[in-house]
Amino acid sequence: MLVEGYFGEDAAIRRIACESVLMLGGPRALLMQAAHPLVAAGIVDHSRFRQDPWRRLARTMAALYTIVFGTREQAERIGAITRAAHGGVRGRRGRRVYTAADPGLMLWVHSTLVDTGLAMYETYVRRVEPEMAEEFYEQMKVVATVFGVPPDVHPPTLADFRSYQRSLLESGEVRVGADARAVAATVFSPPAPLPLRPALRALAAQSAGLLPPALREQYGLRWTRADGLALRASSQSCRRLVPLLPPALRRTERLPLRLLTAFAGL
Repeated sequence: MLVEGYFGEDAAIRRIACESVLMLGGPRALLMQAAHPLVAAGIVDHSRFRQDPWRRLARTMAALYTIVFGTREQAERIGAITRAAHGGVRGRRGRRVYTAADPGLMLWVHSTLVDTGLAMYETYVRRVEPEMAEEFYEQMKVVATVFGVPPDVHPPTLADFRSYQRSLLESGEVRVGADARAVAATVFSPPAPLPLRPALRALAAQSAGLLPPALREQYGLRWTRADGLALRASSQSCRRLVPLLPPALRRTERLPLRLLTAFAGL
């Protein structure tokens, strides 16, 4: 008997998310999320990001990929776990109170996953046609609903979504503060064995290159013309290499979800 998930095999969300190179966008998404002061406060106050940043990233990845590639039963289970975990995330920064159940904060976090997915695919795989990008955006709304984001808070179209992100950046509602810099320090110097550190620094540098320039500047990240040329060269090399990879390495859905969720502790 065929057990169906939320999305068919030809869905744009599966065609984009199946590219394993998108997993390398985790640090970029985290830096985008932390740029919102109240999201950053929640990360600092309610996670062990300094001691174990990879497990937090693995939880996000496992939940996302389970909803995209798993059965509906698996997706609903992961959604329930995520919503329960967020239920206790609340606190205060100065006069401002935050909670992970705040629709506005939930939308910002979700928006970073949408934005990072498209940015990584276009940088390292190929250009996303407008129709495919719009379909991906609509299907990511389904993912957000499973995570607990109210359906009525989403900007209607991808163009509206882009305007929403720009408005938060330009208004200063999303602006790098002390908590975000603490998160960034772990992203750029994560606790890891010495032999892995050069590769992780390179991954962090790639993340910096794909950030909106305003956020890159606020994080105090140096970015030169030479850095831009290096990112362009790695992008072009990856675009040529990706089609040559065997499916077991290229395609995310070939990774057993059980292994990913076990590592994430879900």
